[in-house]
Amino acid sequence: MTLEVVDVSGLATIQDPGRTDWRRFGVPSSGPMDAFAFHAANKLAGNASSCAAIEIGLGDITLRAKRDCVVAVAGVGYGLSIYVWDFPLWSSYYVRAGWTIRLTKLDAGMWAYLAISGGVLSQPVLDSASTNLRGHFGGLDGRQLQVGDVLSAGTPSRSLNELAARTLPESAPLKLPINQ
Repeated sequence: MTLEVVDVSGLATIQDPGRTDWRRFGVPSSGPMDAFAFHAANKLAGNASSCAAIEIGLGDITLRAKRDCVVAVAGVGYGLSIYVWDFPLWSSYYVRAGWTIRLTKLDAGMWAYLAISGGVLSQPVLDSASTNLRGHFGGLDGRQLQVGDVLSAGTPSRSLNELAARTLPESAPLKLPINQ
């Protein structure tokens, strides 16, 4: 167990790249609303592009770290605070157990993605962990995240110290290397 949802307003779901191989059977692909920000957050966290992350839209979310971890946040229209400090998006951060992570909706932009090193673990449905709210499947029981939900993460690709403090400017193409 890595992150606990302490407070949430708006829409927060688990998303991965989606289930595109099932569209011919009438299954929506799901996946992130902002693919660039989703992939950037995963890259900053040292994850494969196929890892699941938390998609936040139209509201705020507060999470508490249950163990030390590295999180990366990318997107537009959100402010980020970890413990008692405010930080910019498009970077990765070391988070100690017990610290809170807050994403606060600002007046511009719609979507932000919080990736945790190792990726958010979720039981795949039709080869994807993406939440499909209308179909009630994927993610966490096919629903948006709620207060009290606890999310687990996989094993990070490298040590947490190596994954923290990486940045990607909002204007940089995804193929560029991330500052280390």
